Amino acid sequence: MRSGRALGSLLPLVLLAGGCGIRATEVVEAGEPATVQVQPAGELGTVLYFVSSSAAARLMPVVRSTEPWDDGTGTGGSYGEEPPAGAIKALDMLFAGPTRAEQDIGLRSELPTNRRKMSIELNAEGVRVTLDMPVTQLSEPARQQLFCTAAQARTADRGEAVTVTGTDGVIGPARCSV
Repeated sequence: MRSGRALGSLLPLVLLAGGCGIRATEVVEAGEPATVQVQPAGELGTVLYFVSSSAAARLMPVVRSTEPWDDGTGTGGSYGEEPPAGAIKALDMLFAGPTRAEQDIGLRSELPTNRRKMSIELNAEGVRVTLDMPVTQLSEPARQQLFCTAAQARTADRGEAVTVTGTDGVIGPARCSV
């Protein structure tokens, strides 16, 4: 009986020493590290979210150069200083779809590309976008494009709750999943 207990207590040590059948492998090369092109210092930009064609329904951020907008004071304004104007500009660019260069690197949009009338309200609860189109049947990637772009236009951390109202109902409130 004693020898059975001794063998039983040695069994975990034998299995641990044997590595449970997992064999060592060589280092697997996975290619070059990822790189990203960033907006040059001093230029104004906005972040849009498009769908990557190479990764099923994965959103990718794109920084687009933006021009200063006229805030009516004669001093000029910059994107981001007046959230409603900046958010509308960002969503206008999002609905315009990816540029040719963005398409060439495999980005696409799941949103309709025709220009839409819209309004944006920013409040303590987050961002409320109103569109003149049906929204309840939008795919999840299209919804996330809207949520992420609208939230990014409000704050840099994409943490704002976004509600989108369309001609057929409401989606959200939801947060960017990227």
